[in-house]
Amino acid sequence: MGMPTGGFRGDADGQRTEAIQTGGRRRRPSGRGGRGPGGPGGPGGPEGPGGRGPRDPRDFDEDDEKPRRRRTGWKRFLPSWKILVAAFTVLAAGTFGMIAVAYANTPTPTATQAEAVAQGSAIYYNDGKTLIAKVGTPRVILDNINKVPRHVQDAVIAIENNTFREDSGISIPGMIRSVWMTATGQQLQGASTITQQMARNYYDGLSQEVSFKRKIKEIFVAVKLDKEMPKDQILLQYLNTVPFGRAYGIEAAAQAYFKKHVEQLTPEQGAYLAARIQTPALDADAPRLQARFKDVVNAMAKLDPAKYGNLPSTAKFPKTVPERNSNELGGLKGYMVVQVMQELKTRMNLSPDQVRSGGYKIISTFDKKLMQAARKAVIGTTSSLPKEIHAGLAAVDPKTGRVLAFYGGEDYVKDNWNEPFDSYKQAASAFKPYVLAAWLDAGYSLNSFVPGNKTVPEELPGTKPIGNSHNVGSAINVTTATADSVNTAFASMAYKLDEDNGTIGQLSAVKQIAEEAGLGKQRMEDDVKAHKYAFSIGSALVTPVEQAAGYSIFANEGKHVDYHVVKEVRKDKEVVFPERRDEKQVITPEAAADSVAAMEEVLKSGTARGKGIGRPAAGKTGTNNDNKEAWFVGFTPQISTAVGMYREQCVTKKGKIVQPVNANCPETPGGKPSKKYGPTNRYSEPREISLGTGIEGATYPTTIWRNFMMEALAGKPVEQFPPKAGLGSPENIVPSPTPTPSPEPDDAGFPTDFPTDFPDDGGCYDGGPGCDNGGGDGRGFGDDQGHGGGQDGGPGGDDVPLNIPNGGPAALPTGSGNGKSGSGA
Repeated sequence: MGMPTGGFRGDADGQRTEAIQTGGRRRRPSGRGGRGPGGPGGPGGPEGPGGRGPRDPRDFDEDDEKPRRRRTGWKRFLPSWKILVAAFTVLAAGTFGMIAVAYANTPTPTATQAEAVAQGSAIYYNDGKTLIAKVGTPRVILDNINKVPRHVQDAVIAIENNTFREDSGISIPGMIRSVWMTATGQQLQGASTITQQMARNYYDGLSQEVSFKRKIKEIFVAVKLDKEMPKDQILLQYLNTVPFGRAYGIEAAAQAYFKKHVEQLTPEQGAYLAARIQTPALDADAPRLQARFKDVVNAMAKLDPAKYGNLPSTAKFPKTVPERNSNELGGLKGYMVVQVMQELKTRMNLSPDQVRSGGYKIISTFDKKLMQAARKAVIGTTSSLPKEIHAGLAAVDPKTGRVLAFYGGEDYVKDNWNEPFDSYKQAASAFKPYVLAAWLDAGYSLNSFVPGNKTVPEELPGTKPIGNSHNVGSAINVTTATADSVNTAFASMAYKLDEDNGTIGQLSAVKQIAEEAGLGKQRMEDDVKAHKYAFSIGSALVTPVEQAAGYSIFANEGKHVDYHVVKEVRKDKEVVFPERRDEKQVITPEAAADSVAAMEEVLKSGTARGKGIGRPAAGKTGTNNDNKEAWFVGFTPQISTAVGMYREQCVTKKGKIVQPVNANCPETPGGKPSKKYGPTNRYSEPREISLGTGIEGATYPTTIWRNFMMEALAGKPVEQFPPKAGLGSPENIVPSPTPTPSPEPDDAGFPTDFPTDFPDDGGCYDGGPGCDNGGGDGRGFGDDQGHGGGQDGGPGGDDVPLNIPNGGPAALPTGSGNGKSGSGA
């Protein structure tokens, strides 16, 4: 028998299975062959109750049911719609549940939380009782909404929240828009409804910060407030707290802009104040404010056409009264207020707005008596000098860093330049004590010999030659170098310290002490890079208050406390910001004691001789090149005081010298309005010039210092400095031959080859204090070593003048004096 085309093959059980051809395609067996597995209750077999056997999933026919197709590609990761619906339902339920819980847990703000809202603050002297000034925008609290005319209420409602009287405290469309844009970062939107704004302005916990969390909390609070408070009360609290620029609250604003009570305002004036709510900082007639005013009157017409329909066509932008000059900053107190406000911002992170509306009691470090003494000392000493000459004084408690007093000007409103805080000038020889401190702190002695005529080495790296204006001998001890302010000695001492430390040209030891004494780190680093060893004789820029605080390392046994003007800040009788005293041990107590011993000689036998105050005191003079800047910084254990002076002329672009306006170089001719000149194109600029003959560190600055200290310490106990420590062994950094030691001072504090008692019969002698007739040789070298007499018993010469233009010291001219016939300074 012939074999069919498909052929036969034997099954495993010996049965034969036919391969059937269908349309030329081979079809696998359907699974019917042989016996299927037994069905329930019947024998097997192709037609038996057991039914078909298991079907090979690969076997199918066009007529068979197709199996479900498997997803491929990215579709494999998509969940089914059933899962999505279930997930959304769970998420929505959870979200609404969390919102409900958050809403329930949001407390309704209480009245006690708002007690201090927008209350002005007060600044006091250091006794905590004597008022300096009240700061803050005026506020008048209304107790009844009926005191606010309906047209004023409507003006505010129309522009700020026209559904206020009907809504539930929030605007649903506005809320959705605001929350969405805030959450997505498109724009941080503020509160929208009046209720929300009132909640934000009035209650603690709803800060002015614009954030998603704050927005949600604000919404919850607004809804609760709307349920618990009448609309009129919400509106009244809003109008009492909203800022209008010149004032907080609608009543104070009415008085500030129109000299009226709020019940007397016209619809136009009410619209004006409503326009200011979103633009409180604009000038009274600013174009943007005028545009906003039009928006308000149009909104009023839309809110109540019957009542305000004609207002857009009839309303005129109202005239306001001139702003009254604030008495907050007038006179001397303005300088104190500004310094306090600046420190509150930088050290305590309180902005001026927070201070003015925070209800704080701020106790400053200023002593009223000493503030008056500072003014008296400066004005009394300089009143006869040209107005171009500026003087600043600062006094600091060296143990606490508190600024006890300063004088920076007569009236802050007229001249807002605060001399002791704002004027950065070259320290000149008043910087040398920091070199002295580094020298002694390194273990060297006051009795060491240092160069008198030239530096060692003669060529200092990166520095133009440094010298003195006259011969002081080849070698002198450190005490004499300090008393007579010898440039070559201090530059050589700084080099020796660098040599020891392996930091040639970096002045690392001196710079570190200056920085730790409170002088600006970046300024010190920049000056060392620019001037190298001229840094050691005072090329760096400093302010009087920095110097007064810097010298505290000598008066306070080597410790420095950062100067500050805020003693503490209180609110509701509690101290919320305590005093910050950042104290650091800069040099050893022994180095401080020996530094003091050397600087005492400045007042006893040196450049400031004759200017003692009848009790232990020490200090240092300083004068810049051509007498452009003059200093005296001196201290007792109780007070460290710095006085700085300089002179500026006002010069136009064409070189014309013009008179200052209120001590300021005029921006416009005569200080009058000008279309051509202004802040960006000034009519004149300051130019520093010489202080003039007779004004050096040892004269006017020292006299100011002395007059202040005498009054400041009157009636105070006399305190002694710690005894001299006598650090180190005498060393010699001067090349041979071995120098002859300088004479040591006797008990009276003067070299033994000077008379201990100066003649008071008109006799004068070379090197001693000046006489009224200007005796002596009259040459007055300007280097703290003058040999001539100054007028009215003044001392001899002053510092080696210093100016460091373009990277190096200028020539060292001789100083000018103030003797009648001589020139000793």
